Amino acid sequence: MSARRHVSREEVRYKRRYIGTVEYHTSRSGYDDASLVAYRFPCQVPQKSGPDFVLVHGIGVSARSYGPTAVELAKRGDVHLIDMAGYGRSPRPDRDLTIEDHAALIARYLKDKELDHPVVVGHSMGTQVVAELAAAHPEELDHIVLIAPVVVPSARELPKVAALLLANGLKEPPKVSAIAIYDYVVRAGIPYMIKQTPHVLGTDLEEIAGRVHAKTLVICGEDDPIVPVEWGRQLASEFREGWFATVPGPHATMFAAPEKVAALINEHAYR
Repeated sequence: MSARRHVSREEVRYKRRYIGTVEYHTSRSGYDDASLVAYRFPCQVPQKSGPDFVLVHGIGVSARSYGPTAVELAKRGDVHLIDMAGYGRSPRPDRDLTIEDHAALIARYLKDKELDHPVVVGHSMGTQVVAELAAAHPEELDHIVLIAPVVVPSARELPKVAALLLANGLKEPPKVSAIAIYDYVVRAGIPYMIKQTPHVLGTDLEEIAGRVHAKTLVICGEDDPIVPVEWGRQLASEFREGWFATVPGPHATMFAAPEKVAALINEHAYR
């Protein structure tokens, strides 16, 4: 039995924290045998002009990877950052969760919070989860954003993707690398990541793209060794309504270019 306790759906705890001067609220909600921790950034302007934004992180890390971009998006609408089950502050489930399982949990969160057609954003592994979410719930999602979608077909083997991760780590700012290492080792834990990795390597984003009706923006970092720009452009063309854009930086573009990433997401919301 996991040492971290699950909570019922009704048991929700709220805390207030800040990034700079921007306040956000932390809550935890339980869905059957799994729980999600979420961080909500209320819109920072009196007249909310944008939709709700929901941000989903990649493997091993947590919602913290979206901090700067969340602050920028909160200038337009309410922002929800989610720690997927077993990651960040979300309790580790007692079973292995597939990409489809993660998508189903986020779908329950969207329904629970009564979010009406939010713009849902995924990074790295989170792009697989968000694409599957859109494919499974076409009536609820009409705009999604995939940042640094993984994994390029030529690297869907553990030794190859591990080498690319190492190469990218040398390009990321020290703060990003420190956050990632802490999340990998202390929060998610290496054993859970090992269980999750085959799901990432075995997911065919091109196949999922063919089932997605939502308008889809694919964003790649210009200096990302894990997700080549050419692959991102090709993947965008697989969606019924796909667009492609690049921003400066390596894999964690949300830290390298938060203003540009947020501007692209906001522009996409009104396509």
